[in-house]
Amino acid sequence: MKRLLLMFFICILHASVFAQQAPNENNIESFIRQFLESHNPEEKPKIGENELFSSVVIHRFYGERNFEPAWVKNNILPEIAYEMRYEIGQAKFDGLNPDDYHFQSINAYFDRFEEAKKSGKVLAANELSAVDVLLTDAYIMLSSHLFLGKVNPESLKTTWNIQRNVPELMIDRQLGAAIQSGSLRSTIEGYYPAFSIYKKMRDGLRQLFDEQKRFENEPIAGWKNLKIDKSIKPGETHNQMSEIRDRLYFWGFLKPYQPVDEKSYDSLMMDGIKIIQKRFGMEPDGVIGKGTIQALNQKPIDMISTASVNLERLRWMPDTIKDIELILVNTANFQLDFIQKRDTVLSSKVIVGKSYHSTPQFSALMSYIVFSPTWTVPTSITRNEIVPKIKKDPRYLAKNNMVLLNSSGGKVDPSSIDWGRVSARSFPYTVRQEPGDHNSLGLVKFMFPNKNSVYIHDTPSRNLFEREDRALSHGCIRIQKPFEFAKILLANQPNWTNEKITTAMHQSREQIVNLDRKIPVALIYLTYWADSRGNLYFRNDIYNRDAEIFNALRVARIKKSGI
Repeated sequence: MKRLLLMFFICILHASVFAQQAPNENNIESFIRQFLESHNPEEKPKIGENELFSSVVIHRFYGERNFEPAWVKNNILPEIAYEMRYEIGQAKFDGLNPDDYHFQSINAYFDRFEEAKKSGKVLAANELSAVDVLLTDAYIMLSSHLFLGKVNPESLKTTWNIQRNVPELMIDRQLGAAIQSGSLRSTIEGYYPAFSIYKKMRDGLRQLFDEQKRFENEPIAGWKNLKIDKSIKPGETHNQMSEIRDRLYFWGFLKPYQPVDEKSYDSLMMDGIKIIQKRFGMEPDGVIGKGTIQALNQKPIDMISTASVNLERLRWMPDTIKDIELILVNTANFQLDFIQKRDTVLSSKVIVGKSYHSTPQFSALMSYIVFSPTWTVPTSITRNEIVPKIKKDPRYLAKNNMVLLNSSGGKVDPSSIDWGRVSARSFPYTVRQEPGDHNSLGLVKFMFPNKNSVYIHDTPSRNLFEREDRALSHGCIRIQKPFEFAKILLANQPNWTNEKITTAMHQSREQIVNLDRKIPVALIYLTYWADSRGNLYFRNDIYNRDAEIFNALRVARIKKSGI
């Protein structure tokens, strides 16, 4: 009898030890359900210190599979679990923070799993359940941020009025299919913006992280900001020339060589300067000015920040514009591109708003053209600029082909007004500039009605397009190629020949021409992008918009409603 009792207790003890070392699927399922069910309805479920991002989707995902683990199979972490951990780490190349997706905690669980595996044991059921839920929550978070962006653009100080339709992503079903097929990478890539430039920009950011590692390991990492008092031309000498040369070496814009004079700016060095000037949006004239020095002072970490911000901006863009006609204006690059079926059929320099009259970010539909336009001067410009000029020169209006209009639209004779008693603040008249070569809107304007009262137009000040910094307007966009733009917009209307367009641009009265279709216009702000060859391009943050987005990317994750 004693022997039977002893055998019974040994069996019980063995079963207890085995249960601790080899948890069964039912234990894991039970723990998963407990993790997801918050005891306090006012608090989100937590695993340790990790607050779960998802609520609706993660419950639906596990509920439909009866809380069966997704990543744990037979009490081990299979290859696809390791692949998911790798993808979380790779999120930094999207400008995102892997720690937003439980990266440190997931790594800790994986380390404990590896240690247990080496000693012939398995991880406890509660820990296997925890890592399973964290991997699922990370997938849902990361997918959402890749598709929608982490930062809500409507929460920013700078207005973003480029709207997009957000479909039901069904992330849980996508995850289930990915795990079943083992196609995790392709599924995650499916959440990328539907623009080929995104992957090129992402590859560029990966390259910048590599450059940052090299920067930290090479002596040049201690570089200080360069300063110059005046521009340096080829053939001249400067005390900082050797430091400038070292930075060109670092970026690979110049192959190392032994200069005759360390302080001399020679022709070999000029080739490297031209490359960096082109990459940063300057005229590649080889003259080292303040803009070139500013570009040379950029460290890899600075460029990583800029690249991260612009990848986020691209995630906000509606992908519905990728296969249609699109007029794209990048205000940071001072350029307009007319895109048809993904091909750029026209590029033109543009002038955009000054820093204190910044051109907004929005989308609208171009619907008509106005040839030989009049310009109704905005009230603010009339009060602050026009009235003071009239007081100084009574013939100012006549010289500039301008007329005064009363509230009924009737013309008023300027000589009938006692300008000495006029108050700019309460000036009761409207100023209108008539059509002509010197009209501030030029010979044609292109209209896409919007609440910002912004449009694209010609300008008589053609010389301004030669400037590198073209943030010069009151907010509207001045285009260098107005005739070519009008021609391509009217290409589907054969009666609008070159001669007819030219004539329409030189009339004494306005002529409105409706387009045969409405064309989307997107005014965006990209300070970084990459071309098909992998070259990286940066632009000045002329409106100081990047920092706010970067700071928002770095803070704790922002929960999207309904996920």
